[in-house]
Amino acid sequence: MEKETAPPMELEIPGECQYAGGEPAVVRPSQPTPRHTLYLSNLDDQRFLRFSIKYLYVFAAPAAVSADALRAALSRALVDYYPLAGRLRPSDDDEGKLVVDCNAEGALFAEAYLPGLTASEFLRARARPHKSWRKLLYRVEAQSFVAVPPLVVQVTRLGCGGMILCTAINHSICDGIGTAQFLQAWARAARADHHDDDALAPSPFHDRHALRPRCPPRVVFTHPEYCNVSATGNGNDTGLLARLIGQPLVPVSLTFTAAHLLRLKRQCAPSLKCTSFEALAAHVWRAWVRALDPPGALPVKLLFSVNVRRRVKPELPRGYYGNGFVLGCAESTAAQLTSSSPWSARYVVRLVQEAKECVDDDYVRSMVDLLEERRGARPDLAASLVISAWTRLGLEELDFGAGTPAHMGPLTSEIYCVFLPVAGGDPHGVTVLVSVPQAAADRFQHCCLVFLTDTDVDAKLS
Repeated sequence: MEKETAPPMELEIPGECQYAGGEPAVVRPSQPTPRHTLYLSNLDDQRFLRFSIKYLYVFAAPAAVSADALRAALSRALVDYYPLAGRLRPSDDDEGKLVVDCNAEGALFAEAYLPGLTASEFLRARARPHKSWRKLLYRVEAQSFVAVPPLVVQVTRLGCGGMILCTAINHSICDGIGTAQFLQAWARAARADHHDDDALAPSPFHDRHALRPRCPPRVVFTHPEYCNVSATGNGNDTGLLARLIGQPLVPVSLTFTAAHLLRLKRQCAPSLKCTSFEALAAHVWRAWVRALDPPGALPVKLLFSVNVRRRVKPELPRGYYGNGFVLGCAESTAAQLTSSSPWSARYVVRLVQEAKECVDDDYVRSMVDLLEERRGARPDLAASLVISAWTRLGLEELDFGAGTPAHMGPLTSEIYCVFLPVAGGDPHGVTVLVSVPQAAADRFQHCCLVFLTDTDVDAKLS
């Protein structure tokens, strides 16, 4: 396997965005929309989801469309997805909960120009987000998260004629599947041929009462993702890992092709049928623990989202775009995760599978009830790797009428791990993006790629 001798490029965006008109426009639904208060389920209204999902898309010049066309299409899309044009506020009837005031105040739409950057320059260093990328999304000055509009958009025209589209979508209103559903609806509204797709596209289902808590609540599972890690050994193990994660973080990006994933499944779990996600999640989890090198007795968790739309009874309606997931939780000691035993990889894949398998209707209802009893509860992240899978959402296929993006990914690199689709490349490939302590970055990369021993299957490092 060939390895890069130079570190991956990192792009610091030069200059500042020049905003058309100085302030963003307010885009309201193009037709009258229902005025009411939208109830948010306990899965929506979790404290750890009170942020915006920030997507970044790069379109080369041939695939770019005008800001006017995007703005007009957004206005049409907001007719169906009108809660995104509303505003969050505290509930009048349920202390500590949020609701959406569907008042059609509108989304924010900023139009900018950045002549000192081209799409090709961005694409050469696209894999590792830099803090300067934040200038590509209009910063809303607000006193709190609740005061930020649920949808903020910035379209930045580049010197080459290409464009960068950034969207910030409130996670309390949509999960990943829901954001993808909305973005595809926006893209269809921008395409001249969108009527051909309308019959296949799901209509948004707004109501969230299918996930309301029981009365009285019945918490019948332990829900380890919300349990505090108990330090073992000398009592300082959890603190040690926290200090490691507290070091300066650097983003690491690795792309696994379909051939890599097949090789990984064959080598890591030859006698076990598993999905690419299960094999890759287990592999990245083990590499992360090896790179951090915590005490062997420390319990370490892997948290990842499990779509529950078809796991609850009755199933959630087609088009449900609210938060329809719970966190799957696999747990083991650091020593077991990093064991060199030939059965270790299989063992870890089974942990991931079992964490998925336990999520059924009873588990989801118990989770909803737990959040009813413990308002403000947050997942335990003391010694946990969190994986958010953005693959299989169709985000890399977003087409506003002139072509698909040359790149899609997060605006910033966070402490959790993101599995990304490969835009314009291998349709079955996955890019793994995760920030790790600087001292552990090289070791993490090595641990991720060590299984690629044959020279005919080289790691594609971004």
